[in-house]
Amino acid sequence: METALSRSQFVRWRTAIFAIFLASGLSIATWASRVPGIKEALGLDNAQVGLILLGMGVSSIVGISTGPAVMARLGARRGMLLTMLTFALGIVLVGLGANVFGSVPVVLIGMVLFGFGNGSVDVMMNVEATAIEQQMGRTILPVFHAFFSFGTVIGAGIGALAAQLTIDVATHASIMGALIAVIAVVCFFQVPVREAALDPAPHEKPAFRARMHTALEAWREPRTYLIGVVMLGMSFAEGGANDWIALGTEQGHGFAEGTGAVSLAVFSIGMTVVRLFGGPLVDRFGRVLVLRVLAMAAASGILLFILAPTFPLVLVGAALWGIGASLGFPLGMSAAADDPAKAAARVSAAATIGYIAFLGGPPVLGIISEHIGLLNTLFILVALVVMSGLFSGAARPLREDEKIPVTTAAQD
Repeated sequence: METALSRSQFVRWRTAIFAIFLASGLSIATWASRVPGIKEALGLDNAQVGLILLGMGVSSIVGISTGPAVMARLGARRGMLLTMLTFALGIVLVGLGANVFGSVPVVLIGMVLFGFGNGSVDVMMNVEATAIEQQMGRTILPVFHAFFSFGTVIGAGIGALAAQLTIDVATHASIMGALIAVIAVVCFFQVPVREAALDPAPHEKPAFRARMHTALEAWREPRTYLIGVVMLGMSFAEGGANDWIALGTEQGHGFAEGTGAVSLAVFSIGMTVVRLFGGPLVDRFGRVLVLRVLAMAAASGILLFILAPTFPLVLVGAALWGIGASLGFPLGMSAAADDPAKAAARVSAAATIGYIAFLGGPPVLGIISEHIGLLNTLFILVALVVMSGLFSGAARPLREDEKIPVTTAAQD
């Protein structure tokens, strides 16, 4: 049975998870906004950047695949602390590898640590966020993901400023890594121990096999995969933007250095605005209709970004791209959490599918782009986003008779 939280404990818990989402976005934008600088420092081509991203993608898949195991072993609270410190260290190594050591292997090691830590923490922070949403009784998960996007906006802005001031990647990355480590430690002390998040109490530690069974049982349910299809296209679009929109602006379109970071910031702002204010729209019009409308917006935005002849139109496309891709992941998480009795296991499974697309897809785009060009490669995202829109009916809320009865209700 969960221990009831006081109002102040609940607020501290919610604030800590907001901060963890923000730190995750901050870390990704720190890397993404400096891709051109890292590429130049190491003399890489798009295929080599894609291979580095592939290393991050593979480690991210390992991270999200073992995230439930980390949560089963340590609980979400301690697991988030450990994995945040891991990706903070990874960011620092990426910067040192680019400018201090001039070493692709060091950058790759940093990206592997970065990918593993971010992948694993993504599962656990979404488990915590959906638990908060269930206790509040209204759609708030998009706001958590807005803080992730807010982190990418801050990170892209800092990255653009650092590039403009010719601050090297090593200095920039080291400062951001230290900041994320501080956030991780502070948040650890604000997150409560929860049985549903598999946090082991000092006096009660269930067998690891039983805890793993709880964490992985959702993978036997068809609805998990249907929700995964919805999340797949939108997460692919979001991850593709984070990793390639800067290069698409500067090298695909041929605009000046620094414009890529501006495009990334505009994309992130579009996502953040919808995530901040989209909850009431979802409560009023429903997940399915909102997801279909946003899929059309994302597809239109990506097409405009690819075909735009001027930089202002590229920014309009980036904004529509961000707006359209904004709610696919958080609404998929909400759909997975419809049944409180199995929310943690289902959220872990859905987050795994979404994150595989988010970080596993962009390296594939990099390899393909060497053959057909980066902007042409982005047409793949259009097709995947349309697919997400077509499958959005899977996010329909469960009826009460489809849920598993629980003996104790969550309390706010």
